[in-house]
Amino acid sequence: MDLALIAVAVGIGIVVGLTGMGGGALMTPTLVLFFGIPPLTAVSSDIVAAVFMKPVGSWVHIRRGTVNWSLVRLLVYGSVPAAFLGVVVAKAFGDPEQVQHTIKAALGVVLILAAVGLLTRLYLRLREHAAVRDGSAPPLPIERPDVTPRPIPTVLVGVFGGLIVGITSVGSGSLMIIALMLLYPLLKASQLVGTDLVQAVPLVLAAAVAHLMFGEVDWAVTIPIIIGSIPGAYIGARLATHIAGGIVRRVLALVLVAAGLKMLGASNVLTLWVVVAMLALLTLVWGLLRRHFGYPFFGGGRDVDPEYQI
Repeated sequence: MDLALIAVAVGIGIVVGLTGMGGGALMTPTLVLFFGIPPLTAVSSDIVAAVFMKPVGSWVHIRRGTVNWSLVRLLVYGSVPAAFLGVVVAKAFGDPEQVQHTIKAALGVVLILAAVGLLTRLYLRLREHAAVRDGSAPPLPIERPDVTPRPIPTVLVGVFGGLIVGITSVGSGSLMIIALMLLYPLLKASQLVGTDLVQAVPLVLAAAVAHLMFGEVDWAVTIPIIIGSIPGAYIGARLATHIAGGIVRRVLALVLVAAGLKMLGASNVLTLWVVVAMLALLTLVWGLLRRHFGYPFFGGGRDVDPEYQI
């Protein structure tokens, strides 16, 4: 049993519990970059492990009533067949070496897109909270009415997310939740996370079945991930009430960019310079945005209502 892999899975599980995202976006590149596991094997093993981890968080949200079942149903209509198809498409790229290269490049692009989406989510939450605080937008009631489902766009979000998850294992919590937030801005943050987590269960199950049939699942990798990630996610969920989620998400964005660049073949020096430049630029830009919306230049999110946690 690889104890180092279990320890890493615990850490990534904690991040997932804290933020509701980052599982595949962190685990798959970690397997490739630090454990030397081939990309297709990393994707296959991570997806199968996610089948065991996703229901843990989903059950919590189901019990709390933070799941919009109408949206879950529409998303599943698109995501389940698309996830299965995504695995088949990945396998059909060509010879094994070409498959590994293509998946690694796709991972790099998706990770950087996930980082952009994460930062977009932070900005939208900050702007939304400021508008409510200033009275330019009505306060959101504690009990919000159910949103009206938009069938075609929602199914298309499911198709897009399913394809990306099937090919790269990334996207069920990093990209789809951003699309849901833009499509349904009245959903509470807790409803966004809960709905996304629940729809991700059949999504990753479909992808896992396809990877078991056509992929390269390595149980010596999958089992340590399961052992570590489940308690990690539980610990992260417990810590979520004590640590500002906005800080964790900003750090996560930097990690995603660094992992994406490495997947695309960037050198260590270039990756380091990009991360340092992003850290300086994001600190400046974020501080200026906070001042623009009437908050102190520095702040981790405790001055923002939890519903708008940034």
